[in-house]
Amino acid sequence: MNKNVLIIIVTLLMILCIGGAAQAQSAPVPAMQATNQAESEYVLAPGDILSIEVWGFDEFKPKDTATAGIAVRPDGKISFPLLGEISASGKTVQALTDTITRGVSEYIHNPKVTVNILKFHTTRVYVLGEVVRPGMFEIERQHNLLDAIGIAGGHTKNAAKKNVFIIRRGQSMAPIKANYDTLLKKGDLSQNYVLSDGDVVYLTDNGRIDFAKDILPLISAAYYLNDISNN
Repeated sequence: MNKNVLIIIVTLLMILCIGGAAQAQSAPVPAMQATNQAESEYVLAPGDILSIEVWGFDEFKPKDTATAGIAVRPDGKISFPLLGEISASGKTVQALTDTITRGVSEYIHNPKVTVNILKFHTTRVYVLGEVVRPGMFEIERQHNLLDAIGIAGGHTKNAAKKNVFIIRRGQSMAPIKANYDTLLKKGDLSQNYVLSDGDVVYLTDNGRIDFAKDILPLISAAYYLNDISNN
């Protein structure tokens, strides 16, 4: 195993083992307009903060959350006056608007309901290997491969863009291999994978590193150590 591989391994272990305590970094998302087709309409999830209004009827506005907004709770629900518990997670903004409109229609005629997202939930991901700023990041809204690489400053000139690996947190199966090159050059949105909290994005270099043999076992070990430290 050459020196560069050892450096990568050490970096992986350090970042993953202390990731829970690391401070999230931020950077502009690239201007490329392509997004994952499955996320063309944003789907609400726990952690999103919403503003919900019924025009002309302030009594529907929650008094204790008037300024902070209404949070989608970990169970995926929100509380709304008169309607009680409403399932929000998994719905688009329009679908939630329709649900609330139907409920409010039992009390007032032809209500006009607006739902806006004040703050998107964040997803913590690790972006490692041949990127400008490897590390742990919190990304909003899209949570996909394009956003993750963009928030890490983009790929380096040494990156093998056809060999980008995504390691799902808590899964021992083989990593997902993404072709970032076709995503950039051809707009192949099938390669713009959606990421979940704790996922690792790893950009290989143009050398011949045996990812499965040299890197994956150590990533699994690092996750194990990180879980122990968090518990």
